Order: sequence, then structure tokens, then C-alpha cells
Amino acid sequence: MSKTSFGYVTLVGEPNVGKSTLLNQFVGTKLAIVTHKTQTTRSNLIGIQHRGDTQIAFVDTPGIFNPKTKLDQIMVKSAWGSIKYADIISLIVQPKSAQRSEISTVIRRLRRMDSNQAKRILIVNKIDLVKPSELLKMVEVFTKEMDFAKVFLVSAKTGDGIPDLLDWYGDNLPDGNWLFPRDHISSQSVQNLACDITREKLLIRLHQEIPYNLTVVTDQWQELKNNEVRIDQNIIVSREGHKAMVIGASGSCIKQIGIEARKDIAKLLGQKVHLFLRVTVRKKWMNDETRLGEMGIGMI
Repeated sequence: MSKTSFGYVTLVGEPNVGKSTLLNQFVGTKLAIVTHKTQTTRSNLIGIQHRGDTQIAFVDTPGIFNPKTKLDQIMVKSAWGSIKYADIISLIVQPKSAQRSEISTVIRRLRRMDSNQAKRILIVNKIDLVKPSELLKMVEVFTKEMDFAKVFLVSAKTGDGIPDLLDWYGDNLPDGNWLFPRDHISSQSVQNLACDITREKLLIRLHQEIPYNLTVVTDQWQELKNNEVRIDQNIIVSREGHKAMVIGASGSCIKQIGIEARKDIAKLLGQKVHLFLRVTVRKKWMNDETRLGEMGIGMI
């Protein structure tokens, strides 16, 4: 019987460097929601990839930034908490990262960790956006700050460099039994994934501060006949004015969000989906630790 390997690979970095897009590339399907807005990922999400006798559990984490609300604090704590269990820590940066103070904070904290705990690698994402000469300068900046086991230049958007990175992960994980069944691609429940899909559509459609003041939870999930499912979701906002904007004139906004979300949820589940959305105002929900726990936000 051949040996099996298993390990956790944590993806960390500042907001909007492409961690979720990388996770989707690694597992070969759209698992994590992706938008052009920062702070899209709110909780750790594990995506599972199999390579021969090796099972890799990729942990996509919220971007690390200076927290203001209780929600922010939980997100950042969740990101750092995932590192405790990592076999490989992947620091994700992009061309603009070298000019941002947040990344220096991340590197300083990584430097304080025991180097024997996990291998630390640097992944420079979005290489399709800059010239090779600029990339070399950027790598030099980061490798002066910390000694990385390996440096990879990739584009999560185009897939460049991803095969070599996956091969390296597979070769550098410890021997061990698999933790997840072979047919699993995520640790998240389909209910949570479905809520994230709806939130993605809201993030893309809405503007300014509204996306960061809302969340989506499941009210009801009912399996029906003929491989169909009824899903009732509740969009929670913090202000009455935000509720009106989510609904839109004559319900136009929430109707379009429902159409787009239902399509992607059906693709995820492989079932016909009947999606029903409602909007509820809960003031200060972002600072209600009990409420956030009930929503599963920040769970490791």
C-alpha cells in the first residue's frame, strides 16, 4: 500500500491580492467568491485538492488589515488563527504590495514565528500586470525582509505558474492520512457557500459602504422532489436606507441579484434551485459578537 500525504496550506496577505482567485485555481472550480472590492472573504474557507496520493487542504483567509469593527477584528483574528495549523504558509503579494504598510506588518509577524513550524513561501500574484524587470525588484524587496523557502511568480487570472506551484506543494507536505473524503472539495457547508454566492452578487452590484454593511444567512433549506431545492435567504443590512437600495425601485435590484445568484447556486449544487430573498435591518450587527458567531463569521 502506497504512502499518503496530507497537509494544510494557508494563503495569507493583505486584502485584494487574489487569494480567493488562487484558491479557485488550485481546486479547479469556483469555490471562493471573487469581486473587485476588498475584504470580500470574511471567514477561513478550506478548498481541497487531490494530487495522486497527496491531499492538500488550502485555507483561504480574510485579508489582513487594520480592524475597526468587531467583524473586522474577527476576520483578522481568523486569518492569523489559521496559521497555527499550517504545514506551509503562503504569503501572497501583488505589484502594489511593496508600497503598502499592511504587508510590512504581516511580514514582521511571520518573522516572529518559529521557522520550524511551517515552511514559508512567497507568491507574487498578478504578474500579467507588470514588466519582468519590475517583478525582480519587487521580489528583492520582500526577500530582504524575510528568508522564504521558495518564491513563485504566478497569475491567478491566467493560470501562469500554477502547475509548478501545485507540484511543489505536493512534494513538500508531510506523510499522513487524508482528513477529508476524496469527493469533497471544501470544508464549508453548501448552505454557507450558497450564501456567499448571493453576497458576491450584492458586492458586485452595490457600491460605496453598503457591501461592507451586509451579510447573507440561510433561513430555510428544503429538498424537494425531482432533484430540486428551495432556499430562503435573509440579506441583513444595518440601515433602512441600505434596505431600500438592496431592494431597488419596484424590487428591480433584488430581483436581478436573485436571478444571478440562483444560476450560480444551481451550478454549484447540480440541482434546480428555487431561491427566495428577503432583506432585514439589524443595526450594529457588525459589532454584535454573539450575532456574528451565530452567522458563523470568523470560524476557523
